[in-house]
Parts: sequence; C-alpha cells; structure tokens
Amino acid sequence: PGYAFEYLIETLNDSSRKKFFNVPRLGGTKYDVLPYSIRVLLEAAVRNCDGFLMKKEDVMNILDWKTKQSNVEVPFFPARVLLQDFTGIPAMVDFAAMREAVKILGGDPKKVHPARPTDLTVDHSLQIDFSKCAIQNAPNPGGGDVQKAGKLSPLRAQPKKLPCRGQTTCRGSCDSGEPGRNSGKFSSQIENTPILCPFHLQPVPEPETVLKNQEVEFGRNRERLQFFKWSSRVFKNVAVIPPGTGMAHQVNLEYLSRVVFEEDDLLFPDSVVGTDSHITMVNGLGILGWGVGGIETEAVMLGLPVSLTLPEVVGCELTGSSNPFVTSIDVVLGITKHLRQVGVAGKFVEFFGSGVSQLSIVDRTTIANMCPEYGAILSFFPVDNVTLKHLEHTGFDKAKLKSMETYLKAVKLFRHDQDNSGEPAYSQVIRIHLNSIIASVSGPKRPQDRVAVTDMKRDFQACLNEKVGFKGFQIAAEKQKDNISIHYEGSEYKLSHGSVVMAAVTSCTNNCNPSVMLAAGLLAKKAVDAGLHVKPYIRTSLSPGSGMVTHYLSSSGVLPYLSKLGFEVVGYGCSTCVGNTAPLSEAVLNAVKQGDLVTCGVLSGNKNFEGRLCDCVRANYLASPPLVVAYAIAGTVNIDFQTEPLGTDATGKSIYLQDIWPSREEEKKSTVHMGNKRWNSLEAPDSVLFPWDLKSTYIRCPSFFDKLTKEPVALQPIENAHVLLYLGDSVTTDHISPAGSIARSSAAAKYLTNRGLTPREFNSYGARRGNDAVMTRGTFANIKLFNKFLGKPAPKTIHFPSGQTLDVFEAAELYQKEGVPLIILAGKKYGSGNSRDWAAKGPYLLGVKAVLAESYEKIHKDHLIGIGIAPLQFLPGENADSLGLSGRETFSLTFPEELSPGVTLTIKTSTGKVFTVIASFENDVEVTLYKHGGLLNFVARKFS
Repeated sequence: PGYAFEYLIETLNDSSRKKFFNVPRLGGTKYDVLPYSIRVLLEAAVRNCDGFLMKKEDVMNILDWKTKQSNVEVPFFPARVLLQDFTGIPAMVDFAAMREAVKILGGDPKKVHPARPTDLTVDHSLQIDFSKCAIQNAPNPGGGDVQKAGKLSPLRAQPKKLPCRGQTTCRGSCDSGEPGRNSGKFSSQIENTPILCPFHLQPVPEPETVLKNQEVEFGRNRERLQFFKWSSRVFKNVAVIPPGTGMAHQVNLEYLSRVVFEEDDLLFPDSVVGTDSHITMVNGLGILGWGVGGIETEAVMLGLPVSLTLPEVVGCELTGSSNPFVTSIDVVLGITKHLRQVGVAGKFVEFFGSGVSQLSIVDRTTIANMCPEYGAILSFFPVDNVTLKHLEHTGFDKAKLKSMETYLKAVKLFRHDQDNSGEPAYSQVIRIHLNSIIASVSGPKRPQDRVAVTDMKRDFQACLNEKVGFKGFQIAAEKQKDNISIHYEGSEYKLSHGSVVMAAVTSCTNNCNPSVMLAAGLLAKKAVDAGLHVKPYIRTSLSPGSGMVTHYLSSSGVLPYLSKLGFEVVGYGCSTCVGNTAPLSEAVLNAVKQGDLVTCGVLSGNKNFEGRLCDCVRANYLASPPLVVAYAIAGTVNIDFQTEPLGTDATGKSIYLQDIWPSREEEKKSTVHMGNKRWNSLEAPDSVLFPWDLKSTYIRCPSFFDKLTKEPVALQPIENAHVLLYLGDSVTTDHISPAGSIARSSAAAKYLTNRGLTPREFNSYGARRGNDAVMTRGTFANIKLFNKFLGKPAPKTIHFPSGQTLDVFEAAELYQKEGVPLIILAGKKYGSGNSRDWAAKGPYLLGVKAVLAESYEKIHKDHLIGIGIAPLQFLPGENADSLGLSGRETFSLTFPEELSPGVTLTIKTSTGKVFTVIASFENDVEVTLYKHGGLLNFVARKFS
C-alpha cells in the first residue's frame, strides 16, 4: 500500500522514530483548507494507494475536495471494524457460510478471514428478565429475592490473558498475574484514575439482579456464544468481547479506540466502520467512523474499501457555553433538531468555534452518537487539547501520547483554539449558540420532535387532539380525562392518558457521560431524602453502558438511592430501547386495553419510534437520565414541572422538581470492567469449517450462496412481479427488520413451535439473527407497519392471486411457490432509522427483486444493492399516486446489457401503463456488485 506515494514517508521528529506519510507535502495550500475529516480520508487514500482498489486519481479527487465534493465516488479503507452481536452474528455466519461456498467452488476456505482488526462486542443479548418489579415475571427466578447487598460477580473473576493493544499503561495484574494487587486503591479512586488493562481487572461487587440476568443470558444464548467463540478461534484478527462487559459504543470509546493507529512502526489516524449507525460516537475523540451495513462491513473485513460519494462537509460553529442546569442530552437534542432542520443528510458535519472547547469529551461523544438522528454520515470533533487531557486522564502512556501529539500536529490534524482564521473552507457553515439551548425531551414517536420541558403538558395535550400521525393520537375530547383503576401489590392506583408505565436509564447515548448519570443519581438521593417514591407498577431499569458506569455511581454513593426508586442495575447491554424488557404487569396491560390509554415510556436512549419499546406503550419520550427519574416519580408526562409538584414529603409539603434538581457535576472517569469466567470456560469447536447443527434454531447456514456460480450470469428481467407491500413515507428499518420479542402469533413463532420450542424459549429476534429462517419470517412483522392494501397498521398483506389476507411471510412464501417475483412500493425516505442489514436480507429471502420508492435513506439503499435488490426511484415529482398505480397490477422491466449509474428504466404494468424510473446506483462499484448478485457473491468469487 502507498506505493505511489512512498516519497511522502518521513520519520517522526521525536524519540520514537516512527514512520508516517507526511500528506501535507502533497497538497500545499489545497491541503490547508481541507476540513479535518477530509484530511483523514486523504491520508488513508495515500497510504493505501495500490493502483487497483485505490487509484492515484482517487487520491487527487480527495485532495481537490473543494471542487469535487458531491461529484465523485472515492474508496475509503478504515483501520478497523466494530461489530455488535445482533448485527455481528449474521456477518460471522456469512463468513462461515462463505468458507463452505469457497470450498465447494474449489478454493481454500482457510483464506477466508478478516484482513482488518475486527472486534465483536456481545452487548445485545441482554434481556431484562429480572428487575425490582419484574422478578414475579421472570422465567427462571433462580431462588431468593433481590438482595440489597452486592456480591462478587463470577463474571468478574480473573480471565485468561488477552493481548493488550498499547492504549493504556498496563499495570498490576496484567504483569504479575496477581488478581488482588490493586484492590486497596480500586474502590476509592474515581477521578483521574488511569484505565488498567481492561481484560485484567479484579472482581467488583455486582447487584444480585445483574448476576441473575447474566445467568439467564448465558443459558439462553449458549449456541450463539459457542459460535462466537469458534469465530474468535478460527478467524484471524477477530476479538470477541464477552457478555456482561458493556455496550459496543462505550467499549469502543473506552478501550478499543486508538486515536492514532500503529502498524509496523507506521503511524496513521484511527478510523472505524461497523454494523451500527452509532459507531459515530468515537467521532467525539477525533476518530473518523460511521455505521455501514453488515454486508459492507464484511467487505472491509476482507480487505476491500468502503465506497462513498466525496461528501459535503458542513461546518458547525459552536459559540458560548450552556446553562449549568442544561444537561448534555439537552445540548444533543438541541443540536439534533437544528441540524435536522438545516438538512445535513448524507454529509459530514465538523464542529469548530470557541464553544467546542467548552465541551468535555463525553459531551462531544454524546453529540456524535446522535449523528444518525440528524441524518449526517458522521459528526467530527478534531483532536485538540481537551482530547489530549482526556486521554492522559484515562491512562494513555505518556510517551505514546507525546508521539501522538507530535504526529497529529505534523500532519495538521490537531485543532488549535487560539486562531480561527485558519479554519477550513467548509461547504456550508451554520452557527449554534449553546446558551440558547433549554432543557427538553424528544417525542412522542420520533427522536427529532423536540419538546421543551416547560411545554411538555401543553404539547402532550395537543398530541392527544391531533390526528394520528408522527405526533398525534386522535383521542376524542370526552375521553381525554378518562382514568382506569388498577390493583397492584395490595394498593389501588389510577392510570390515565400520559401515565408513565416504563422508565429506563438505558445504555445508549447518555451513559457515556458521567455528569448526566451522576445527576440522575443525585436527583434520586434528594428525592428519597424528601420522601418521594416511584409507583411500583412502573417498569424501571438502569442498564449502564459498562461496568465503569456502575463503579462511579456506586463509589459516588448514589446507586442505593437509584435502586430504592426502582432503577436497579439490570445488566450491561442494549435493553429497553430495543424491546428487550420484561412485559408489563397484567393489571397495567388490561387497564391500557380497557381505556384505550396513551401510556408513556421515558428513556434516556436515542430511539423512540412507535411500538419500539412495547406495543402497548404508544408514547415514548427521550430524556436525560435525571428527567427519566423525575417523570418516573411524577408518574405522568402530563405535568408542568414549574407549577405542579412531583409529590409531597412526610409533612404534606409539596416537593417540586426545582427542589431536588442537582447542580451539574464535574466529569468523572473510572475503570473499564472486562473479563468473564463463564466465557473463558465455554466450550467451542475449532474446525476450519463450522460444524452446522441441523437441529439448531439459533445458527443456520444461510441460503445466500445456494445458486453461486464461478462467474456472474447476465442480469435477468423482472417479469410480471406482484407488489408484496404498498407503503407510505418514512418507513423505518424498525418496520422492516425483525427486532424485539417474537410475538406468539407470528410466523417466526409458528416455525419455532414446530421445532418443539415453548414461547418461554423463543428469545428475541436479535438473538436469532444467525437463523435466516426465523429472520425471514420476522421481516415486516412489526405491528405498526401500515400497508395501504389493508388501510390499517398490521404485519399482513394481500396475496392477490387468491385474494387472501396473510402474514407477510406466508404471502411471500405462496408467491415463491408460484414462481412470482415481488417488488415493494414505497414513498419518501424508505429505510430511515438504524443501519440494519436484515432490513435488506429479509426482503431478499422473501423474494423481493426491487423496491420502487420516492427516496431512500442512503445506508439502507446501500444494503439493498449489497444483497442484490434493485433500488428503483420514481422521477422527481412522481409517485405511485400521481401515476395512478394501485399496487394490484403486475410490473415488468428489463435491465440494459450495459447497466450504468443513474440509468433510467421503463416499467410496464398489466393494466397497460408505462412509466420511467431511475435505477438508483450511484457509481460503477454499486453496479458491479448488483451484477454479481450482491456483495457476498462478489467477495466469495474472489476466493474461488
């Protein structure tokens, strides 16, 4: 790599004598006006320029960004890959299946392994079977009640040694093998504590609830975990971070991130892509990274680049400083709404200005984490003095830190505060004054719909009145005051519209920020001291991003107060915000149904699409952790915190939110907890090919390679295709991709039942992503899916040849038996939301050949192409309605022999209508992948 630019290699002018590509020499003044994020793209292009996958022309296009932005496609080689288990298991299953396919075609299966360092974090298998109010619903109580006192976690025992990556000053047990060496200082140090090697920490106390949930998690997911362990043994460069460690984004931030990479004495900027759109969290550390589909991620793992249109870069100037009573999530939601209104979809956002220095690293990473919510590819904070101080406080070796600073300044990737005259020439500049941001929440159905806390009561009333839509629930005026009595644990309560039934401090977005987590704990302490409490029927939980969060909450003395209000630590991983929570009590469910109540969930995550938490919780609000606790205490969102009390103390005195709201705390850090005795003792095979168990309902060899040939066949026409679904605007990947629990009446449930499983053993769709039969049946199974054929939300469609209304899978299965190809009709922004490869894989296995939409979310469109589905787009100003399409017709089209990006195609319907659409391929690489039948086939053929 870098052969064309070897003359740019220099030796760093310090004691390390490391090598680096001095890219500024290439561009001169052109380089100096490039945004920092584009400079990182340029360095990667120079270093990987081999004349084939990365051409010299690509390098010069990036250097000429000012004139070439939005007009050319460029490849990008990220330094590493990050997977989480929900999206990582299909990637690793595909790798295993690819080994089989390569062997069948006569190739060497041992060659199939990741070419780049790949970390897989098992953080999505956690389900909240146990919590303070969920013990009675637990599938396997395990004996005994929840204990107040913590006990030593068996998952925190000394594991086998794993290689350190040089990020930290590795001390104590890492070198000596003595588990208790640092135990004297361990519990007392919080602020400025250096991070020890995270695989070699001593045991720490864990709440009993965590241990019970982890025990169930290991038992429930044994097959998946054995497969992951096989993957880590057989595939080079694969490291698996076991369950109970923390969420992928936080582990990435705390441990996996290098900021500056080093390979064979060559320094270069750290960069990462992964199978989750919130990879962008590390942008706050000055690391270029974003989420891509599982299919593209696999290509990177095999040494291929990610292809992207050279993006516009929006400069976001931050000025001023935020009010001390405004939390980081308020800043995040304020910036999110502003950027969403400006329109930054498909662009890079880069932050600069005096206000940037006012933001801590955890504030920056919180802002960057929400990047997908305002549609940008990434949100980049260049490395500056704040970054270096953060790294020093979190244990970076001082010599390496000095080399890092010297290198970043040598290649002009270090942002200086003093002189703004040298800021890059951005495509567009927007300005946000931090002091204009007020406390807010976001909801009730979408993360971009921000509501000031002071307007919450008025806004909720308006939502009850509005027609059903992105905000409205259309509740009749005479029913808006209805309330239903429930009996719970010997007491009577009343539920009404706005009642909070679920409150979760979750592991996404906010738990990377100690200030807001400690604020929640301090508010809980003040609330308990004032005699306030949370009603017991409210499903409360605290799911930290990592053991570090639990440690500083515990060491700060606030964890018992959170627990007393019901916010007990339930485990480490994605939980409530992906639907992995225990069901609400029967009393609550019955009351909701009886009164047709709009009940609410409040969570400190980043997603609140309707039906995501629970199908009976219709209004979901994103809020900062302290506000989650506050609304749980209030028991309703239909409250004005300024004029209405949260409750009363023992003397009957009214207690208002301002009475218990804590002042903003200084940022604190502690240690990362990794290592897992159960994981280390788990048995797994080590054969070259995975020994598929035909009886397994978790891991199955997928059918993507069933018809693979050594050479791609000519593109086949789509003839007389029926419309499987006729959808409207803003269909999200949550509507498409299987997620959450498996409904007992679903096609997936029938499949599992037929294989001898009981509903208690169904687990979640995420846990079964390694089984294509389950996932295909769960595609389009969301109860909120609005199919225009039916005129109401339901996971069903019409099989037109018979006229039957069936589950989507059952209709697709009939069409496939009849040899009928399928298409999907959709409106604007098809595939918005999180990056989910099964939102493409599922439709492909249902027999969908093409999607015809008004517009697409880019990541999802990439997925469609990567799996072999044609993304077709109506001409500007046209849609199904304007063309008079009912969706009941059949559709036919032919692809030209020389398919090219953006080519127009002619569609003919069975009613005689003829119209033109755009084949939404952006570049020759996408065309090539589609001709191969998708990326998996393309890569497999390279090994055969």
